[in-house]
Amino acid sequence: MTAAAHIDPLGRTLDGVYRDGLVEVVAQRGPTARRALHTVRTAHFDLTLVDQRVTLTHRVGRNRIDDDLSGLLVEELFQPGWLRGADLFEHLFTGIVLSTDPDPLTAWERFYRNTLARVHDELRGQGSTGTHGTIADYAPVYAHTQRQLAPGSVLELGSCFGFLALLLARAGRDVVASDVSPGTVGLLAAIAPRLGVALATRVADAGRFPEGDGFTDNVLAIHLLEHLDPEHGDHVLTEALRLARRRVVVAVPLEDEADETWGHVRTVALADLAAWGRRTGLPHRVFQHHGGWLVIDTADAP
Repeated sequence: MTAAAHIDPLGRTLDGVYRDGLVEVVAQRGPTARRALHTVRTAHFDLTLVDQRVTLTHRVGRNRIDDDLSGLLVEELFQPGWLRGADLFEHLFTGIVLSTDPDPLTAWERFYRNTLARVHDELRGQGSTGTHGTIADYAPVYAHTQRQLAPGSVLELGSCFGFLALLLARAGRDVVASDVSPGTVGLLAAIAPRLGVALATRVADAGRFPEGDGFTDNVLAIHLLEHLDPEHGDHVLTEALRLARRRVVVAVPLEDEADETWGHVRTVALADLAAWGRRTGLPHRVFQHHGGWLVIDTADAP
């Protein structure tokens, strides 16, 4: 990643403005201004390109700062074609969160609390209408992951924000959340204590995890493989099998085309999951439930 593309999720804003090498983001205060020339206006955003930097003014209230920002950005800016690219998406997402409070930890804590509360509502069948789908899509995946686990500890590979890891730790599991992004891992490590959740974090490539064989009871690769090229994905599955004493759980979205906005670089079909399962020579199941699943019982599984 170049210096211009660096994201510091714990960086402070200047006078309420988030700015990096790609974007400038500010939360709108007061009435909506008259639209300037070359500005795209949507329900929640004013978008302008200034000196090769994307300038975004948003009208997203603090109570809506949660993971559904993803769907909002996609629906209003990326799907219509005004913007494209996973890098730009991540910068804007970070900028919106950080622009809502002078203290970055306070902004992210609100983001996590709002998201986890929404996940809880979805799992109880009390999700609100008129939202943008990201949390509603992931909540059943989180719940189904918990139902697939063998007893014992959990390592999540490619944990991203770590919502699933937090839910598992809250449920009493011994959890390690790992991701290749130091910024994302550092953010989770900083926020978890503020949420009263105890978990461990590691910065690591999921294809080369720095622990010995049988490190943990369960290894998760939940919506990870679609972000990796086939060779890297094969390394991840090999590592997961090496690290898991009892079970490996893999989940992927079932897409006709890889969605680059979410950073997907390939599609993974049920047939691919079945082929991986067969190659292990271990007991396994492949099935569909809000996406595709591969559950492998390793040699020490009960």
